[in-house]
Amino acid sequence: MLKDSFGRVATDLRVSLTDKCNLRCTYCMPPEGLDWLPNAQLLTADEIVRLVTIGVERLGITEVRYTGGEPLLRRELVDIVARTAALRPKPQVSLTTNGIGLAKLAGALAEAGLDRVNVSLDTLDRETFKRLAHRDRFEDVVAGLEAADRAGLRPVKVNAVLMRGINDHEAVPLLRFCLERGYELRFIEQMPLDAQHGWNRADMVTADEILTLLQTEVDLCADDLEERGSAPAERFLVDGGPARVGVIGSVTRPFCGACDRVRLTADGQIRNCLFAREESDLKAALRAGAGDEELAERWIAAVRGKRAGHGIDDPSFLQPSRPMSAIGG
Repeated sequence: MLKDSFGRVATDLRVSLTDKCNLRCTYCMPPEGLDWLPNAQLLTADEIVRLVTIGVERLGITEVRYTGGEPLLRRELVDIVARTAALRPKPQVSLTTNGIGLAKLAGALAEAGLDRVNVSLDTLDRETFKRLAHRDRFEDVVAGLEAADRAGLRPVKVNAVLMRGINDHEAVPLLRFCLERGYELRFIEQMPLDAQHGWNRADMVTADEILTLLQTEVDLCADDLEERGSAPAERFLVDGGPARVGVIGSVTRPFCGACDRVRLTADGQIRNCLFAREESDLKAALRAGAGDEELAERWIAAVRGKRAGHGIDDPSFLQPSRPMSAIGG
């Protein structure tokens, strides 16, 4: 098992397939983009599948989520998903995406064995979308959501980040949009993971504020019938249920004590926490000829050193040097 010194066991593996993205969301990267990793530094499809196989067959991984950057930009995505879904025991296979291109690939991904998707959508206004993402692709995201639903990639989850003075007035409209279509909405507090290192806690719309905004028009009550476990989202019944909305308060309501996640970056680094400043290199060992047992032991050692929490409230906290697009969500 991937067990840390505090007794937490990592069973949820987030795998970044690329650091590239076709949007330039303001809370992630500058309008001009970033210097992408050279292709030679990225794990190959075979290397990704080999490491995922070790995680599933030897280390107790039960869920694999492919992320980026934007994972739909990875040409071998459908093949990687199919090979992952063929593992035994079969892990749950999911995808976090901005939705651009999903309209074309949703059917193939479902056929390959993908179980569900999380799609980012921060606004229902096309002009606001352009302002936030520096790209005019709102309709593509909506089409991607619809295609995922038709392909049976349910529950289709929508991730939204509210920003003060920009889209915080859209909390209820976003919820209504998702409820009408059967999507599950998750509001996420903006985290200090932008490439510009411009995150300011005072500018962040907190979980408490999000709930207050929602409660101006809907009734919310905690979903006491469902164990939260290691899930990052606190879930609330909307107007008595059965519809739900989730709030992920990574900053103000941290869930580090129950965290079961571990991350593999596109260039083969193990990160035992989203906010870690240290990484463990599996790619170098893999390309030097290390066997599966050695790679597993290196992975175990990396997770063993996980800290008790992300420490954002600690005065000594330093933002990770890598932005979210390079780490993987």
